Amino acid sequence: MNEQNLSAQLKDIKPLLEIPDNSFYIYWALIIFVILLGLAILYFMGKKFWENRKINLAKGYVEQLKAIDWKDAKKSAYDATYYARLLATDERRKELFSQLEPLLEQYKYKKQVSEVDQDTLNRFNLYVQVADESI
Repeated sequence: MNEQNLSAQLKDIKPLLEIPDNSFYIYWALIIFVILLGLAILYFMGKKFWENRKINLAKGYVEQLKAIDWKDAKKSAYDATYYARLLATDERRKELFSQLEPLLEQYKYKKQVSEVDQDTLNRFNLYVQVADESI
């Protein structure tokens, strides 16, 4: 009788329920999110660093242009052309460089060159001023 009573009580016990466990997927989703967030932060920091580097390079080019000594006209014309070309990135500077370059060409590619004329110096100074203001 005890056994019947005991088996009657055991019939009320239900089998174990399966509880859905999504923790594995949540774990990997969290890891992927952190990796993507880290990559995004690295991208924007790298982009900001690259932009600052470009600005610093442009400032260096302007300083090189300002430091040109016009006593040696040939070397100065080469230096001015080189740095001015590097700075000609927007429309205004490209236009001014296209006006300045033919004036500098007459001091390059010759064995003996004369002193730089005032018109060339004025165009060059205008270009340096515009480049300095735009940086």
